[in-house]
Amino acid sequence: MSRQVVIVGTGPAGLAAAEHALRAGARVTVLDQAETPGGQYHRMLPEAYAAKRPDRIRHGRAEFDRRRRVLTHPRCRWWPGATVWAFSRAEKRLHVLRGQSDCSGRRRVTLVPDALILATGAHDRTLPFPGWELPGVYTAGAAQALAKGERVAIGERVLVAGTGPFLLPVAESLLDVGAEVVAVLEANPFATVRKGWTASPWRLAVHAGKAGELVRYAATLARRRVPYRTGRAVIEARGAGRVREVVTAKVRADWSVVPGTERTCEVDAVCVGHGFVPQPELAVAAGCALDEGFVRVDATQETTVDGVFAAGEITGIGGAVTAAAEGAVAGRAAAGARPDPALLRARDRARGFAERLGTAHPIGAAWRSWLREDTIVCRCEETTYGELTRAAEDEVCPGPHALKLGTRAGLGPCQGRICGPVVAELHGGAERHHRPIVQPIRLGELARTEGEPE
Repeated sequence: MSRQVVIVGTGPAGLAAAEHALRAGARVTVLDQAETPGGQYHRMLPEAYAAKRPDRIRHGRAEFDRRRRVLTHPRCRWWPGATVWAFSRAEKRLHVLRGQSDCSGRRRVTLVPDALILATGAHDRTLPFPGWELPGVYTAGAAQALAKGERVAIGERVLVAGTGPFLLPVAESLLDVGAEVVAVLEANPFATVRKGWTASPWRLAVHAGKAGELVRYAATLARRRVPYRTGRAVIEARGAGRVREVVTAKVRADWSVVPGTERTCEVDAVCVGHGFVPQPELAVAAGCALDEGFVRVDATQETTVDGVFAAGEITGIGGAVTAAAEGAVAGRAAAGARPDPALLRARDRARGFAERLGTAHPIGAAWRSWLREDTIVCRCEETTYGELTRAAEDEVCPGPHALKLGTRAGLGPCQGRICGPVVAELHGGAERHHRPIVQPIRLGELARTEGEPE
Protein backbone atom coordinates (compact mmCIF):
# COMPACT_ATOMS: atom_id res chain seq x y z
CA MET A 1 0.00 0.00 0.00
CA SER A 2 1.34 3.45 -0.93
CA ARG A 3 2.47 5.74 1.86
CA GLN A 4 0.47 8.78 2.89
CA VAL A 5 2.69 11.87 2.87
CA VAL A 6 1.58 15.25 4.19
CA ILE A 7 3.45 18.38 3.06
CA VAL A 8 3.10 21.70 4.86
CA GLY A 9 3.89 24.59 2.53
CA THR A 10 3.63 25.08 -1.23
CA GLY A 11 6.69 27.18 -1.98
CA PRO A 12 9.48 25.78 -4.20
CA ALA A 13 10.43 23.18 -1.56
CA GLY A 14 6.88 21.99 -0.94
CA LEU A 15 5.92 21.71 -4.60
CA ALA A 16 9.13 19.84 -5.48
CA ALA A 17 8.56 17.50 -2.53
CA ALA A 18 5.01 16.80 -3.69
CA GLU A 19 6.12 16.13 -7.25
CA HIS A 20 8.79 13.60 -6.28
CA ALA A 21 6.66 11.91 -3.63
CA LEU A 22 3.96 11.38 -6.27
CA ARG A 23 6.54 10.02 -8.71
CA ALA A 24 7.56 7.52 -6.04
CA GLY A 25 3.96 6.31 -5.72
CA ALA A 26 2.86 8.07 -2.52
CA ARG A 27 -0.53 9.57 -1.77
CA VAL A 28 0.06 13.23 -0.99
CA THR A 29 -1.85 15.89 0.92
CA VAL A 30 -0.51 19.41 0.48
CA LEU A 31 -1.44 22.13 2.99
CA ASP A 32 -0.91 25.87 2.90
CA GLN A 33 -2.37 28.82 4.78
CA ALA A 34 -2.61 30.77 1.52
CA GLU A 35 -5.48 30.40 -0.90
CA THR A 36 -3.10 29.99 -3.84
CA PRO A 37 0.07 27.88 -4.04
CA GLY A 38 3.58 29.06 -4.84
CA GLY A 39 4.81 30.76 -1.69
CA GLN A 40 6.58 34.12 -1.94
CA TYR A 41 8.74 33.14 -4.89
CA HIS A 42 5.88 31.95 -7.12
CA ARG A 43 3.19 34.24 -5.74
CA MET A 44 0.17 34.47 -8.04
CA LEU A 45 -2.56 37.00 -8.65
CA PRO A 46 -5.95 36.18 -7.10
CA GLU A 47 -8.31 34.33 -9.44
CA ALA A 48 -10.65 37.34 -9.34
CA TYR A 49 -8.12 39.24 -11.48
CA ALA A 50 -8.77 36.78 -14.32
CA ALA A 51 -5.23 37.20 -15.68
CA LYS A 52 -4.89 35.90 -19.23
CA ARG A 53 -1.23 34.91 -18.74
CA PRO A 54 -0.73 34.46 -14.97
CA ASP A 55 2.56 32.62 -15.49
CA ARG A 56 4.21 35.73 -16.95
CA ILE A 57 4.49 37.51 -13.60
CA ARG A 58 6.27 34.58 -11.98
CA HIS A 59 9.70 33.06 -12.35
CA GLY A 60 9.26 30.95 -15.45
CA ARG A 61 6.63 28.86 -17.17
CA ALA A 62 8.17 25.60 -15.96
CA GLU A 63 7.33 26.27 -12.32
CA PHE A 64 3.80 27.32 -13.21
CA ASP A 65 3.36 24.03 -15.06
CA ARG A 66 4.75 22.09 -12.08
CA ARG A 67 2.17 23.66 -9.78
CA ARG A 68 -0.68 22.69 -12.09
CA ARG A 69 0.70 19.21 -12.73
CA VAL A 70 1.19 18.40 -9.06
CA LEU A 71 -2.00 19.78 -7.58
CA THR A 72 -4.25 18.17 -10.21
CA HIS A 73 -2.63 14.74 -9.82
CA PRO A 74 -5.20 12.03 -8.91
CA ARG A 75 -3.17 10.99 -5.84
CA CYS A 76 -2.77 14.56 -4.57
CA ARG A 77 -5.15 16.43 -2.27
CA TRP A 78 -4.69 20.20 -2.21
CA TRP A 79 -5.91 21.99 0.92
CA PRO A 80 -5.67 25.78 0.58
CA GLY A 81 -6.49 27.93 3.59
CA ALA A 82 -5.27 25.19 5.93
CA THR A 83 -3.52 26.19 9.16
CA VAL A 84 -1.57 23.59 11.15
CA TRP A 85 -2.02 24.89 14.67
CA ALA A 86 -0.65 21.99 16.74
CA PHE A 87 1.31 18.74 16.51
CA SER A 88 0.83 15.81 18.90
CA ARG A 89 4.22 14.17 19.21
CA ALA A 90 3.05 10.84 20.66
CA GLU A 91 0.67 10.04 17.78
CA LYS A 92 2.45 12.23 15.20
CA ARG A 93 -0.92 13.83 14.65
CA LEU A 94 -1.37 17.14 12.85
CA HIS A 95 -4.18 19.40 14.05
CA VAL A 96 -5.48 21.49 11.17
CA LEU A 97 -7.98 24.31 10.75
CA ARG A 98 -9.52 24.57 7.29
CA GLY A 99 -11.06 27.83 6.13
CA GLN A 100 -10.24 31.50 5.86
CA SER A 101 -8.44 32.84 8.92
CA ASP A 102 -10.63 35.94 9.10
CA CYS A 103 -13.90 34.01 9.43
CA SER A 104 -15.41 32.01 12.26
CA GLY A 105 -16.45 28.98 10.21
CA ARG A 106 -13.15 27.12 10.09
CA ARG A 107 -13.34 23.35 10.45
CA ARG A 108 -11.04 21.37 12.73
CA VAL A 109 -9.59 18.17 11.30
CA THR A 110 -6.63 15.95 12.11
CA LEU A 111 -4.16 14.09 9.93
CA VAL A 112 -2.00 11.12 10.91
CA PRO A 113 0.35 10.63 7.95
CA ASP A 114 3.00 7.98 7.39
CA ALA A 115 5.50 10.77 6.74
CA LEU A 116 5.47 14.53 7.19
CA ILE A 117 7.45 17.08 5.18
CA LEU A 118 7.85 20.56 6.64
CA ALA A 119 8.43 23.24 4.02
CA THR A 120 7.25 26.22 6.05
CA GLY A 121 9.82 28.62 4.63
CA ALA A 122 11.10 31.85 6.09
CA HIS A 123 10.11 35.45 6.57
CA ASP A 124 11.96 38.75 6.28
CA ARG A 125 14.73 39.42 8.75
CA THR A 126 14.14 42.87 10.17
CA LEU A 127 16.83 45.01 11.75
CA PRO A 128 15.31 47.93 13.67
CA PHE A 129 16.46 51.51 13.18
CA PRO A 130 15.00 54.81 14.40
CA GLY A 131 11.64 55.32 12.70
CA TRP A 132 11.26 51.82 11.27
CA GLU A 133 7.81 51.53 12.90
CA LEU A 134 6.43 54.44 10.83
CA PRO A 135 3.68 53.70 8.29
CA GLY A 136 5.28 53.51 4.88
CA VAL A 137 8.27 51.47 6.05
CA TYR A 138 7.88 47.93 4.65
CA THR A 139 9.92 44.80 4.62
CA ALA A 140 11.17 43.86 1.18
CA GLY A 141 9.02 40.72 1.21
CA ALA A 142 5.84 42.66 2.01
CA ALA A 143 6.55 45.17 -0.76
CA GLN A 144 7.04 42.37 -3.27
CA ALA A 145 3.98 40.47 -2.06
CA LEU A 146 1.77 43.49 -2.68
CA ALA A 147 3.34 44.13 -6.07
CA LYS A 148 3.26 40.53 -7.31
CA GLY A 149 0.11 39.31 -5.57
CA GLU A 150 -2.10 42.40 -5.79
CA ARG A 151 -0.39 44.66 -8.37
CA VAL A 152 -0.19 47.38 -5.72
CA ALA A 153 2.81 49.69 -5.26
CA ILE A 154 3.69 50.58 -1.67
CA GLY A 155 4.35 54.17 -2.74
CA GLU A 156 5.07 56.49 -5.63
CA ARG A 157 8.67 57.26 -4.66
CA VAL A 158 10.34 54.25 -3.01
CA LEU A 159 13.82 53.49 -1.72
CA VAL A 160 14.92 49.84 -1.59
CA ALA A 161 17.68 49.04 0.90
CA GLY A 162 19.28 46.26 2.93
CA THR A 163 21.45 43.40 1.74
CA GLY A 164 21.26 40.43 -0.58
CA PRO A 165 20.24 39.74 -4.20
CA PHE A 166 16.56 39.64 -3.17
CA LEU A 167 16.57 43.45 -3.32
CA LEU A 168 16.85 43.27 -7.12
CA PRO A 169 13.61 41.37 -7.89
CA VAL A 170 11.84 43.53 -5.30
CA ALA A 171 12.94 46.66 -7.15
CA GLU A 172 11.85 45.12 -10.46
CA SER A 173 8.42 44.25 -9.05
CA LEU A 174 7.97 47.82 -7.81
CA LEU A 175 8.94 49.22 -11.21
CA ASP A 176 6.48 46.87 -12.89
CA VAL A 177 3.55 48.34 -10.91
CA GLY A 178 4.47 51.95 -11.60
CA ALA A 179 6.56 53.00 -8.60
CA GLU A 180 9.59 55.22 -8.96
CA VAL A 181 12.52 53.41 -7.35
CA VAL A 182 14.90 56.12 -6.12
CA ALA A 183 17.80 53.71 -5.61
CA VAL A 184 18.76 50.24 -4.45
CA LEU A 185 21.22 50.30 -1.54
CA GLU A 186 23.33 47.25 -0.66
CA ALA A 187 24.79 47.71 2.83
CA ASN A 188 27.85 45.54 2.26
CA PRO A 189 30.81 47.22 0.53
CA PHE A 190 31.60 46.20 -3.03
CA ALA A 191 34.76 44.38 -1.88
CA THR A 192 32.74 42.11 0.42
CA VAL A 193 30.14 41.32 -2.24
CA ARG A 194 32.76 40.68 -4.93
CA LYS A 195 34.84 38.43 -2.71
CA GLY A 196 31.82 36.30 -1.83
CA TRP A 197 30.63 35.78 -5.39
CA THR A 198 34.00 35.36 -7.12
CA ALA A 199 35.69 32.97 -4.67
CA SER A 200 36.50 29.63 -6.39
CA PRO A 201 35.28 30.91 -9.78
CA TRP A 202 35.53 27.45 -11.38
CA ARG A 203 32.51 26.46 -9.29
CA LEU A 204 30.32 29.24 -10.64
CA ALA A 205 29.40 27.29 -13.78
CA VAL A 206 26.81 25.22 -11.92
CA HIS A 207 25.06 28.46 -10.91
CA ALA A 208 24.94 29.93 -14.40
CA GLY A 209 21.14 30.20 -14.26
CA LYS A 210 21.26 32.34 -11.14
CA ALA A 211 24.01 34.49 -12.60
CA GLY A 212 21.90 35.10 -15.69
CA GLU A 213 18.96 36.08 -13.51
CA LEU A 214 21.05 38.62 -11.60
CA VAL A 215 22.36 40.08 -14.89
CA ARG A 216 18.77 40.50 -16.09
CA TYR A 217 17.79 42.37 -12.92
CA ALA A 218 20.86 44.59 -13.19
CA ALA A 219 19.99 45.37 -16.81
CA THR A 220 16.45 46.33 -15.80
CA LEU A 221 17.76 48.77 -13.18
CA ALA A 222 20.21 50.25 -15.67
CA ARG A 223 17.54 50.65 -18.35
CA ARG A 224 15.22 52.38 -15.87
CA ARG A 225 18.12 54.49 -14.55
CA VAL A 226 17.84 53.18 -10.99
CA PRO A 227 21.15 53.64 -9.11
CA TYR A 228 22.57 50.57 -7.34
CA ARG A 229 24.98 51.56 -4.58
CA THR A 230 27.03 49.34 -2.30
CA GLY A 231 28.30 50.17 1.17
CA ARG A 232 25.31 52.37 2.02
CA ALA A 233 22.36 51.75 4.36
CA VAL A 234 19.20 53.33 5.71
CA ILE A 235 19.89 54.30 9.33
CA GLU A 236 16.79 56.38 10.10
CA ALA A 237 13.26 57.07 8.83
CA ARG A 238 11.50 60.35 9.59
CA GLY A 239 7.99 61.70 9.26
CA ALA A 240 4.87 62.84 11.08
CA GLY A 241 2.24 60.13 10.82
CA ARG A 242 4.11 58.31 8.03
CA VAL A 243 7.56 58.22 6.50
CA ARG A 244 8.50 61.35 4.56
CA GLU A 245 12.26 61.01 4.36
CA VAL A 246 15.05 58.60 5.19
CA VAL A 247 18.63 59.13 6.30
CA THR A 248 21.19 56.99 4.52
CA ALA A 249 24.87 56.73 5.34
CA LYS A 250 28.00 55.05 4.07
CA VAL A 251 28.89 52.06 6.23
CA ARG A 252 32.07 50.06 6.70
CA ALA A 253 32.38 46.28 6.31
CA ASP A 254 31.12 45.80 9.88
CA TRP A 255 28.21 48.20 9.10
CA SER A 256 29.46 50.94 11.40
CA VAL A 257 28.54 54.38 10.05
CA VAL A 258 31.22 56.52 8.44
CA PRO A 259 30.80 59.95 10.10
CA GLY A 260 29.89 62.81 7.79
CA THR A 261 28.42 60.60 5.03
CA GLU A 262 24.77 60.96 6.13
CA ARG A 263 22.37 62.02 3.38
CA THR A 264 18.62 62.74 3.48
CA CYS A 265 16.31 61.43 0.77
CA GLU A 266 12.63 62.35 0.31
CA VAL A 267 10.40 59.29 -0.14
CA ASP A 268 6.83 58.26 0.56
CA ALA A 269 7.78 54.62 1.16
CA VAL A 270 10.87 52.57 1.89
CA CYS A 271 11.35 48.81 1.88
CA VAL A 272 14.22 47.19 3.74
CA GLY A 273 15.39 43.60 3.56
CA HIS A 274 18.26 42.09 5.52
CA GLY A 275 17.87 38.48 4.48
CA PHE A 276 15.53 35.93 6.01
CA VAL A 277 14.93 33.95 9.19
CA PRO A 278 13.34 30.49 9.21
CA GLN A 279 9.87 29.65 10.50
CA PRO A 280 10.59 26.49 12.55
CA GLU A 281 7.69 26.73 15.02
CA LEU A 282 6.02 23.57 13.71
CA ALA A 283 9.35 21.73 13.60
CA VAL A 284 9.98 22.68 17.23
CA ALA A 285 6.50 21.48 18.15
CA ALA A 286 7.33 18.15 16.48
CA GLY A 287 10.49 17.85 18.61
CA CYS A 288 13.00 18.41 15.81
CA ALA A 289 16.47 19.55 16.84
CA LEU A 290 17.73 22.92 15.63
CA ASP A 291 21.23 24.12 14.71
CA GLU A 292 21.58 27.89 15.11
CA GLY A 293 17.85 28.31 14.50
CA PHE A 294 17.64 25.99 11.46
CA VAL A 295 16.16 22.50 11.45
CA ARG A 296 18.82 19.79 11.52
CA VAL A 297 18.47 17.21 8.73
CA ASP A 298 20.43 14.21 7.47
CA ALA A 299 21.44 13.28 3.93
CA THR A 300 17.82 12.45 3.00
CA GLN A 301 16.38 15.62 4.62
CA GLU A 302 14.99 13.64 7.56
CA THR A 303 15.00 15.50 10.87
CA THR A 304 15.93 14.07 14.25
CA VAL A 305 12.31 12.84 14.52
CA ASP A 306 11.58 9.62 12.60
CA GLY A 307 9.22 10.16 9.71
CA VAL A 308 9.48 13.96 9.81
CA PHE A 309 11.40 15.62 6.97
CA ALA A 310 12.28 19.26 6.34
CA ALA A 311 13.25 21.15 3.21
CA GLY A 312 13.79 24.70 2.08
CA GLU A 313 14.56 27.80 4.08
CA ILE A 314 13.88 26.21 7.47
CA THR A 315 17.05 24.12 6.98
CA GLY A 316 19.17 27.05 5.70
CA ILE A 317 18.65 30.19 3.62
CA GLY A 318 19.62 29.32 0.07
CA GLY A 319 17.00 30.60 -2.35
CA ALA A 320 14.37 28.91 -4.47
CA VAL A 321 16.69 26.58 -6.41
CA THR A 322 18.21 25.17 -3.24
CA ALA A 323 14.77 24.82 -1.63
CA ALA A 324 13.41 22.91 -4.62
CA ALA A 325 16.45 20.62 -4.70
CA GLU A 326 16.01 19.80 -1.02
CA GLY A 327 12.28 19.29 -1.52
CA ALA A 328 12.92 16.76 -4.29
CA VAL A 329 15.17 14.69 -2.01
CA ALA A 330 12.71 14.93 0.89
CA GLY A 331 9.71 13.95 -1.23
CA ARG A 332 11.34 10.80 -2.54
CA ALA A 333 12.61 9.78 0.90
CA ALA A 334 9.25 10.42 2.58
CA ALA A 335 7.57 8.19 0.01
CA GLY A 336 9.88 5.35 1.05
CA ALA A 337 11.88 5.27 -2.19
CA ARG A 338 15.63 4.75 -2.36
CA PRO A 339 17.73 7.94 -2.66
CA ASP A 340 18.35 9.13 -6.21
CA PRO A 341 22.07 10.01 -6.65
CA ALA A 342 21.22 12.62 -9.28
CA LEU A 343 18.86 14.43 -6.90
CA LEU A 344 21.44 14.31 -4.13
CA ARG A 345 24.11 15.80 -6.40
CA ALA A 346 21.75 18.55 -7.56
CA ARG A 347 20.93 19.43 -3.97
CA ASP A 348 24.59 19.55 -2.94
CA ARG A 349 25.44 21.81 -5.90
CA ALA A 350 22.57 24.11 -5.01
CA ARG A 351 23.78 24.36 -1.43
CA GLY A 352 27.00 25.83 -2.78
CA PHE A 353 25.00 28.85 -3.91
CA ALA A 354 23.64 29.23 -0.38
CA GLU A 355 27.18 29.34 0.99
CA ARG A 356 28.15 32.06 -1.47
CA LEU A 357 25.05 34.01 -0.54
CA GLY A 358 26.02 34.06 3.12
CA THR A 359 29.62 35.06 2.36
CA ALA A 360 28.75 37.85 -0.08
CA HIS A 361 25.94 39.40 1.98
CA PRO A 362 26.67 39.02 5.71
CA ILE A 363 25.03 41.05 8.47
CA GLY A 364 27.58 43.45 9.97
CA ALA A 365 27.78 43.23 13.74
CA ALA A 366 27.92 47.02 14.16
CA TRP A 367 24.36 47.57 12.89
CA ARG A 368 23.27 48.05 16.51
CA SER A 369 25.22 51.34 16.53
CA TRP A 370 22.31 52.74 14.46
CA LEU A 371 19.99 52.35 17.45
CA ARG A 372 19.08 55.03 19.96
CA GLU A 373 17.72 54.49 23.46
CA ASP A 374 14.15 55.28 22.33
CA THR A 375 14.31 53.08 19.20
CA ILE A 376 11.48 50.55 19.28
CA VAL A 377 12.71 46.97 18.93
CA CYS A 378 9.51 45.01 19.66
CA ARG A 379 6.69 46.75 17.81
CA CYS A 380 3.93 44.60 19.29
CA GLU A 381 4.73 45.69 22.85
CA GLU A 382 6.53 48.95 21.94
CA THR A 383 9.63 47.82 23.84
CA THR A 384 12.58 50.14 23.26
CA TYR A 385 16.28 49.42 22.94
CA GLY A 386 16.91 51.30 26.17
CA GLU A 387 14.41 49.17 28.09
CA LEU A 388 16.01 45.99 26.76
CA THR A 389 19.49 47.18 27.64
CA ARG A 390 18.57 48.11 31.19
CA ALA A 391 16.74 44.82 31.71
CA ALA A 392 19.71 42.83 30.36
CA GLU A 393 22.05 44.62 32.79
CA ASP A 394 19.85 43.83 35.79
CA GLU A 395 21.86 41.34 37.87
CA VAL A 396 18.82 40.51 40.02
CA CYS A 397 16.91 38.94 37.10
CA PRO A 398 19.45 37.59 34.59
CA GLY A 399 18.75 35.43 31.55
CA PRO A 400 16.58 35.58 28.41
CA HIS A 401 13.41 34.42 30.19
CA ALA A 402 13.62 37.25 32.71
CA LEU A 403 14.41 39.66 29.89
CA LYS A 404 11.23 38.64 28.09
CA LEU A 405 9.04 38.86 31.19
CA GLY A 406 10.57 42.14 32.29
CA THR A 407 10.15 43.93 28.96
CA ARG A 408 7.41 41.84 27.26
CA ALA A 409 9.55 41.74 24.11
CA GLY A 410 8.32 38.82 22.05
CA LEU A 411 5.08 38.34 23.98
CA GLY A 412 2.84 40.27 21.59
CA PRO A 413 0.65 39.02 18.72
CA CYS A 414 3.61 37.92 16.56
CA GLN A 415 5.01 35.87 19.46
CA GLY A 416 8.56 36.97 18.75
CA ARG A 417 8.58 35.99 15.09
CA ILE A 418 9.74 39.48 14.10
CA CYS A 419 11.72 40.76 17.08
CA GLY A 420 12.88 37.42 18.51
CA PRO A 421 16.08 37.02 16.44
CA VAL A 422 16.98 40.68 17.02
CA VAL A 423 16.49 40.46 20.80
CA ALA A 424 18.58 37.28 20.84
CA GLU A 425 21.37 38.99 18.90
CA LEU A 426 21.30 42.12 21.01
CA HIS A 427 21.27 40.34 24.36
CA GLY A 428 22.21 36.76 23.44
CA GLY A 429 20.24 33.90 24.54
CA ALA A 430 16.63 33.68 23.39
CA GLU A 431 15.93 30.13 22.29
CA ARG A 432 13.03 28.49 20.51
CA HIS A 433 10.56 27.10 23.01
CA HIS A 434 7.89 24.55 22.24
CA ARG A 435 4.45 26.14 22.14
CA PRO A 436 1.50 23.73 22.35
CA ILE A 437 -0.39 26.08 20.01
CA VAL A 438 1.83 26.85 17.03
CA GLN A 439 -0.47 29.26 15.18
CA PRO A 440 -3.18 31.64 16.47
CA ILE A 441 -6.53 29.98 17.06
CA ARG A 442 -9.79 31.32 18.51
CA LEU A 443 -10.94 30.00 21.88
CA GLY A 444 -14.21 28.94 20.27
CA GLU A 445 -12.32 26.95 17.65
CA LEU A 446 -10.22 25.33 20.36
CA ALA A 447 -13.38 24.25 22.22
CA ARG A 448 -15.19 22.97 19.14
CA THR A 449 -15.44 19.20 18.56
CA GLU A 450 -12.72 17.98 16.26
CA GLY A 451 -13.35 15.97 13.13
CA GLU A 452 -12.30 12.39 12.75
CA PRO A 453 -8.64 11.66 11.90
CA GLU A 454 -7.88 11.20 8.19
